[in-house]
Amino acid sequence: MTLPAIPRGPRRIVCLTEEATEWLYLLGEEARIVGISGYTVRPRRAREEKPKVSAFLSAKIDRILALEPDCVFGFSDLQADIASELVRKGVQVTIFNQRSVGEIFAMLYQVAAMVGRAEDGLRLLEAMRSRLVEIEAAGRALPRRPRVYFEEWDEPQICGIRWVSELVAIAGGDDCFAEQALAPLGKDRIVADPLEVPRRDPEIIFGSWCGKKFRPERVVARAGWQDVSAVREGQLFEIKSADILQPGPAALTDGVAQLHARIVEWSRAHG
Repeated sequence: MTLPAIPRGPRRIVCLTEEATEWLYLLGEEARIVGISGYTVRPRRAREEKPKVSAFLSAKIDRILALEPDCVFGFSDLQADIASELVRKGVQVTIFNQRSVGEIFAMLYQVAAMVGRAEDGLRLLEAMRSRLVEIEAAGRALPRRPRVYFEEWDEPQICGIRWVSELVAIAGGDDCFAEQALAPLGKDRIVADPLEVPRRDPEIIFGSWCGKKFRPERVVARAGWQDVSAVREGQLFEIKSADILQPGPAALTDGVAQLHARIVEWSRAHG
C-alpha cells in the first residue's frame, strides 16, 4: 500500500453562512469553496462564482451532497438540524457558535488553521484587532458617550447580540441593553415591554433588521416613543445586516466603523 500525502486541509468546502465565505476569500482560499449561503453578499463576486445551496435555517441537502464536500462550515445552534442531517450522510461538519468579539477572532483563526493559513490568518486578525484598539481609544476620548439602542428585529423587538453590544462599547457608546445582549438566543433578547426602550431613553438608535430594510419611520411612529432622545433628534440609522450581524470580518471592520462614525458625530455635537 502506498500511503497518500498528508492532506493540507479540506479542499471542497461548503459555507452555510457568509462569514466563513468572506474569510476564505480574504485568505485567498476561495478556490476551496464549492457552495455558499444564498444570503452571501460579501464579497459580491462570491454570488457570481459559487453555487448557492442554503438559506440560514434550511439547506438543499441533495445539492450539497452532489458537490462532494469534504467539510461544511456553519454557525449557531439554529443550524444543528442541517448539520445533523449532513453528518448522518457522512459529511464532516464544523458548526461554530461564536457570540462575542473574542469568539469571532477565535473562530476565524481556527478556519485559517484548518486550511493551512494560520500565519497569514493571524496577520490579518492582528491588523483587525489593532484597528479595534485604535477605535476603542478614540471612543474613550470622546467628550460624551451616547446611550445606544441596537435593534436586531422589529416584531417582536429584539435587541443586539453580544458581539454587537461589545462593538458599540468599542465604538464609544453605551448599549442600553448590555445585560440582555449576553443572552445567546434571540428569544431571550426580546424586549418584552416596548416601553422599556423609552424608559432607557437611547440617544442613538441603530437598526439592522436581519436581512430586511430598517424603517426609521416605523420606529418613530411607535406609541410612547415620541419623547425618546434619538427620535426627537432624528438619530436613527441603519447598518446593513451583512455588515454587522455576520459574526466574522465584516462586523470587525465595516460594522464597527459605521457605529463609530455615527457615535463620533453625535458626541461632537453634544460634547
